[in-house]
Amino acid sequence: QGFCRVARVIFDRATAAGGTHRHTFEIESHGRAAAVLPYDPLRREAVLVRQLRLPQALDGEDPMSLEIVAGLLDVDGEGPEATIRREAQEEAGLELTHVELVAATRPSPGLAAEKVWIYLAEVDLATARTGDGGGLAHEGEEIEVVVLPLAELARLVDEGRLDLKTLFAAQTLRVRRPELFSGT
Repeated sequence: QGFCRVARVIFDRATAAGGTHRHTFEIESHGRAAAVLPYDPLRREAVLVRQLRLPQALDGEDPMSLEIVAGLLDVDGEGPEATIRREAQEEAGLELTHVELVAATRPSPGLAAEKVWIYLAEVDLATARTGDGGGLAHEGEEIEVVVLPLAELARLVDEGRLDLKTLFAAQTLRVRRPELFSGT
């Protein structure tokens, strides 16, 4: 109990063979989230953030994760699109104008109750930067804003070096806008 809740659910379910099977699930719940990949098609750059992620550090990996802007729908009544707009300001110092919903998906449905809305946002980096980003100091966030060439983002996708939501958003952008990745 705290940031996350874990519940054990036990139930009996009828089988196709006519019997029953007792199922036991542990379900982690920490709320719903939204994430966005801001990209500038003229500069062929994307804006990501790098921040501390303890679970990967405990697994022997780099504790600083490069990922798309994301956050929990933690403001009363705030929907996914409002969340990405708020988080883009807080984490990356960006004002998003045009956003496009890619998917509302469950990253790990066998364990987590989490649902994540993933967006793409076309931005003009010359005008969209309205602040420094970096996260909220009172939440202990120390987020680094990373502007990355799309060719470099594609390389990280191909090497499998990104978390699932970032990989999914980047690959979706590659499929929908392949011209942004060619010749760079």
